[in-house]
Amino acid sequence: MIKIIEPIVNKIIPKIPEKTIKSKWWGNQIEKAGKYSSPESRLILGATAIATQPWIDFSNKDVDKETRKVSCARTIAKIIAGTFTGYYIRKWCIKSIDALTRTPEELDKLKQKPTELNRALIPTSLSRKEFAEAERLMKKHRGAIGTCLALLVMLFTNFLIDAPLTKVLTNVFVDKFNKSENKPSDTKGGQ
Repeated sequence: MIKIIEPIVNKIIPKIPEKTIKSKWWGNQIEKAGKYSSPESRLILGATAIATQPWIDFSNKDVDKETRKVSCARTIAKIIAGTFTGYYIRKWCIKSIDALTRTPEELDKLKQKPTELNRALIPTSLSRKEFAEAERLMKKHRGAIGTCLALLVMLFTNFLIDAPLTKVLTNVFVDKFNKSENKPSDTKGGQ
């Protein structure tokens, strides 16, 4: 697969024009975007999805009104359930990995003694000085391992939490749509 993709990428990348961002504000925004953690990225995706996807479903003129309503309700429910569980599972997994990758300095600050558990996922051959130099890399290491663990956990929670929660929320939103549609409208002086 890589043998197929590599020549295509090698032809496309050189054709992309180089762009230097002169605005300090835009440069800062791009730098900040690169610092978002996996849970924060999930929240951003959820916010973007909730702002756009339900309107696309509700505006689909190829289906009848009832189908649009149910589709929109289901989309909203899936976004809420997926964002909620995705955020918290990622956050929990990264925090768990933090506990398993304590540097000597962090253990000193927490007044803990080194144990096998809090150093389970870091190389034991690194000295204190090497840990201090690799602090930025350690943060990325923790985030990457935590995100991978979260993806494994979410293989199960998609069926155990997301699907049932989506079903419940879909029913709630469909009921709300039906109630708002059946509500008598105020017709003062119009007839």
